[in-house]
Amino acid sequence: MIPSLVWKWNMAQSRRSFLSQSTLAMASAAAGTLISSENAESKDGQAASKMALGFSTYGAKNLKTETTLDLIADVGYDSVEITVWPDWDAAPGNMPPDRRGRVRRQVSDSGLRLTSLMEHISPEADAAKHQVSLERLKSVYQLANDLGPESPPVVQTVLGGGNWDEKKALFVDRVGDWTSLGKSLGVVTCVKPHRGGGMSKPSEAVWLIEQIGEARWLKMVYDFSHYAFRDIPLKESIQQSLPHIGHVAVKDAVQTTSKDGSESRVEFRLPGEAGTIDFVTILQTLNAGGYAGDISCEVSGMVSGKRGYDPIAAMKTCYTNMAKVFVEAEIPRP
Repeated sequence: MIPSLVWKWNMAQSRRSFLSQSTLAMASAAAGTLISSENAESKDGQAASKMALGFSTYGAKNLKTETTLDLIADVGYDSVEITVWPDWDAAPGNMPPDRRGRVRRQVSDSGLRLTSLMEHISPEADAAKHQVSLERLKSVYQLANDLGPESPPVVQTVLGGGNWDEKKALFVDRVGDWTSLGKSLGVVTCVKPHRGGGMSKPSEAVWLIEQIGEARWLKMVYDFSHYAFRDIPLKESIQQSLPHIGHVAVKDAVQTTSKDGSESRVEFRLPGEAGTIDFVTILQTLNAGGYAGDISCEVSGMVSGKRGYDPIAAMKTCYTNMAKVFVEAEIPRP
């Protein structure tokens, strides 16, 4: 653990109950109501879909996985996504069988749901490189089974850069192979449209899934921060994506302009920090469409890469902001 976080981590155990209860209380007060996650019902009297509020370890690269899991649970989250890139602590090669067993038990004992493993792999045109990618994915799918034997987490990835029209045939072929491999091991693959990527729109992800024809085993990650400021209407983007959504990531996006006004760019922020995305409408629309999975707070590398970044502070900020959104949207959590 990095030195600046030692004291904070030691205090986490004693603060768990306080953080969970006080943060939700503040959120409830702001919304003017308190929702019971166990007894809440929708307006027609039926039990409402229960979406989980989660945090991705992508926002805590410098911490050990076990430490991060404790902190995520202590802050009050319901679920977790674990990043498994090759140079990260939870990469399959860093997870021998005994450690996998310990992490699995830790997740279960903490009450968290393990909903996703985050990979970062691109379809390769070269056949030999494609086989290497398949072996890498196989190790991640096996890790998913070891960490969640009864309900394996999805394995999600973006698809790299390029032009959609030039890349889409390759995507169908290579992602089709990924999906077949995942299916053989009982794990769902999720692909994420990414701003500036070869696949960047929900419509493109839907097309890809339909072309491959394995809608049960191939899903998409929905993240509106990658569609903001692109003339992609929020509600329409969700309705278009359902029922193909297998995972939802949330973060803010802001549009900035260079000092001379010659160019603009989009930068990411912690979810709810900038107030540029209507997360209440997102949750309500997802709920109405039957989605009952993870709402995962994702800390962009634009944020975590800044000097002085504090992952615990980020966890708490994301939780405070998004717990309030759940209350305002009148959607109970598990």
